[in-house]
Amino acid sequence: MAIATKPELRPANPCFSSGPCAKRPGWTLEALSGALLGRSHRAKEPKARLAEVIERSKSILRMPEDWRLGIVPASDTGAVEMALWSLLGERGVDILAWESFSKEWATDITKQLKLPDAKVIAAPYGQLPDLAAADWSRDVVFVWNGTTSGVRIPNGEAIPANRAGLAICDATSAAFAMELPWDKLDVVTWSWQKVLGGEAAHGMLALSPRAVARLESYTPDRPLPKIFRLTKGGKLIEGIFKGETINTPSMLCVEDALDGLRWAEGIGGLPALVTRSEANLAAVAAWVAKTPWVDFLAEVPETRSCTSICLKIVAPWFQALDADAQAAVAKQLATLLEKEGVALDAGAYRDAPPGLRLWGGATVETRDLEALLPWLDWGFAQVAAAHGKAAA
Repeated sequence: MAIATKPELRPANPCFSSGPCAKRPGWTLEALSGALLGRSHRAKEPKARLAEVIERSKSILRMPEDWRLGIVPASDTGAVEMALWSLLGERGVDILAWESFSKEWATDITKQLKLPDAKVIAAPYGQLPDLAAADWSRDVVFVWNGTTSGVRIPNGEAIPANRAGLAICDATSAAFAMELPWDKLDVVTWSWQKVLGGEAAHGMLALSPRAVARLESYTPDRPLPKIFRLTKGGKLIEGIFKGETINTPSMLCVEDALDGLRWAEGIGGLPALVTRSEANLAAVAAWVAKTPWVDFLAEVPETRSCTSICLKIVAPWFQALDADAQAAVAKQLATLLEKEGVALDAGAYRDAPPGLRLWGGATVETRDLEALLPWLDWGFAQVAAAHGKAAA
């Protein structure tokens, strides 16, 4: 129920951005005091820190031992691009697209790589495409969790274990918050600045044995920039997956990534991370269920993201506005929340329908989300009143 009285309780941490995301609870700059600054990343100790990021990540995520995991340039985007440019073209490819980033990968494949046998299977914001329509004898490119739509794949049932093609998965807002079915995937990418709240610019690229076999048996008929090259002389460059990065990493960011990984281990690893994220979704869902002016952008409950929680405004007066007016109202609400210091960067993604997007990853405390929810009611009541409308 929308309220006119300003709430008294405020979130202790108002950071609800979907990337870069909130730092882990209790984080201070002191966490970076051991960073190996001014050192070559190729020296023994810095290289060991990079390898530690890889090994701790594999362990927490329960990645199979025969998978390779490497640190690569340019965040999750760089990791996905490396996979697309290095692996695709050996066979046809299907692209599942239902939000901004998956649509970007579709554009890369059809307009930049210009692969002749590429099919886009699309769905609007709030929905998943028909997963059964994908042909897994071909390569299939998809996101696990739609960061800009709040719609996630609920499980891996649609992916056959005996697929002939590669399952190439952008999991940047899913890794460390959702269980990933490693036996159903071949390439998985993510970035440090999502669920564990690390600093930006570094990506992670995980390859199954099948993906490695593709890299070593198939040479794309196109030039590859240095930062995309994963093989040399027809063999995988193994050093990339042992801490020998392609370009110079930030050892400050490396230290921060390690801090987040150690925190994750200390609270109980992946099960605890998943539990924290799901608790955040449950808190928002309980509020949405009793709040008439708002709903989830994800239309099917089983597909609601527990990290990028996307909300749409469903008040009849708002729905009667044209698209530009709706965007203006949603921006007013996000701006008001930021001005009050209760929710920073909580507006919907620029390409998404107007609304709010609240990060619910594991570094966000459920009590902070619970403290925020009355502010959402209050804020919408103020915006509605400014337009001469009742909130609901």
